[in-house]
Amino acid sequence: MPKILIIEDDTAFCQMLQKFLTKNGFEVSIGFSIKEAEQHLASSTFDLILSDVRLPKGNGVTLLAQVKRDSPKTQVILMTGYAEVKTAVNAIKEGAFDYISKPFTPEAILGVIKEALKTEVTETQIAVKSSKKEPVEEKKPVGFLKGQGEKSKKLQQYVELVAPTNMSVLLTGESGTGKEVTANSIHLASKRSNKPFVAVDCGAIPKEIATSEFFGHVKGSFTGAIDDKKGHFEAANGGTLFLDEVGNLSYEHQVQLLRAIQERKIKRVGSTQEIQVDIRIIAATNENLLEAVEEGNFREDLYHRLNEFSIEVPSLRDRREDILLFADYFLARANTELDKNVLEFSEETKNILHKYDWPGNLREMKNVIKRAVLFSPTETMFPNALADEVVDGANKGHEVNFSRSDFEKERILSALKQTNFNKSKAAKLLQVTRKTLYNKINQYQLDV
Repeated sequence: MPKILIIEDDTAFCQMLQKFLTKNGFEVSIGFSIKEAEQHLASSTFDLILSDVRLPKGNGVTLLAQVKRDSPKTQVILMTGYAEVKTAVNAIKEGAFDYISKPFTPEAILGVIKEALKTEVTETQIAVKSSKKEPVEEKKPVGFLKGQGEKSKKLQQYVELVAPTNMSVLLTGESGTGKEVTANSIHLASKRSNKPFVAVDCGAIPKEIATSEFFGHVKGSFTGAIDDKKGHFEAANGGTLFLDEVGNLSYEHQVQLLRAIQERKIKRVGSTQEIQVDIRIIAATNENLLEAVEEGNFREDLYHRLNEFSIEVPSLRDRREDILLFADYFLARANTELDKNVLEFSEETKNILHKYDWPGNLREMKNVIKRAVLFSPTETMFPNALADEVVDGANKGHEVNFSRSDFEKERILSALKQTNFNKSKAAKLLQVTRKTLYNKINQYQLDV
């Protein structure tokens, strides 16, 4: 049985990953810090180490060097965020087998692990890796799901068209449509993909500290400035700065932002030194910025600076061809996060998901599916696991009868099929007594 060590400071995620891999036949140990990793490594040998890049008081790349020194045949896979791709690619040059970007599906991580365990690290390969750092082809992180409908294809076409340029992009669309994911996909398809992607929620920054957040500050520049701080512009240098809900910026900070974008220079609060920055700006809003310009709430010159290329991210109700595709994606994610094994949607559930208008778009769907996975006791998700407002919203305006009896009949038939029509096992799967199951079979006159 292959031995795996997981190093991840997100306790809940780490434990869920441990359970998932244990179910798939691995002996799994876990640690939440570099120190705990070193303790495990001192007392045991592992076939594979799965480590987050960012860890308390250290990082996965530092750990990699130690592993390759003390146990060179141990494979190492790094888990990264979007902004850490360059770090992960460099880690491959230092001997890591691969990296995988969060969020990932259970199938994705399992595939990478199995591939790593199949690949033997020979002494020759170790010598080559330590003496000759060959260029590594940079992969695009897993996590952006392309739709198949016309609106989705048009969105992807625009992304591919503008990504290789340095044009500023303004993403418009309703809240929850995936504007940050779209911004990420532009960054990852650009020439800046190896540099940082820094996302900033302009609506969440208090007005009093916005200047410091964007441009940084020097120690002692104001009360509470106990250390030098790098702002978002510096953090994104060489890469992409994503300004979400840019319409929420105050007029004063719009002026500062315009100057920084025009001159590509910034000054930290309390400093006279100018810092040159090379960044690409992608902004997003769910407001009508042209109306804000006409009303005097948003600077026209800043609007035109941000809007060199505009992309509207369509709502989920306008991408109905892709609703079940996205639902399957969120189902896989929810199974991993909740350590569940819900494999499919029933036909009635699919109908409800397809007909519901999704006012909260992809963000709402993610939450709805996750909740429904939690409430699903079987491998098939039935409508009674969905929130009432989703079922009621889907039924509104449609002559469809999603009755309780229809739900029960489908659940019973599905459980019987899963257990090869073993009624005792089916009753256990449905979490009812055998007598109740027999009564239901007779009540609905099921041919079993």
